[in-house]
Amino acid sequence: MTPSAILESALYVTDLAAAEEFYVGVLGLDLLGKVDGRHLFFRCGPGVLLVFNAEATRIPPAPDARLPVPPHGAVGEGHLCFAASADEIAGWKAHLEAKKIVIESEFEWPQGGRSLYIRDPSGNSIEFAEPRIWGL
Repeated sequence: MTPSAILESALYVTDLAAAEEFYVGVLGLDLLGKVDGRHLFFRCGPGVLLVFNAEATRIPPAPDARLPVPPHGAVGEGHLCFAASADEIAGWKAHLEAKKIVIESEFEWPQGGRSLYIRDPSGNSIEFAEPRIWGL
């Protein structure tokens, strides 16, 4: 057995309100679900981006919980990469600069393909890259 795709990816943040403003207001993702103080869920193409308050997700579920999701969380700056064509990366760069988002790094990979890196309000590394950097 081999997994066929990644259905959801998670980032952990320190400020859910700032994360919501960033992922909706700057990146334009559609908010699928929200629980104040705990999480935000966003649609991203065929997948889902989960943004959690790590402190809240470390709390084990009650024994009678309807959804007994095991505790999880991470400390420090995470990373997520959004797929983008070369033209889309140029568009993202202009859009992000217009929104006063600092471009942390932008470069061409030795095997071909560009990447552009920024930070979300919690310091997570957010990348936009051409899928060809992975031969896709």
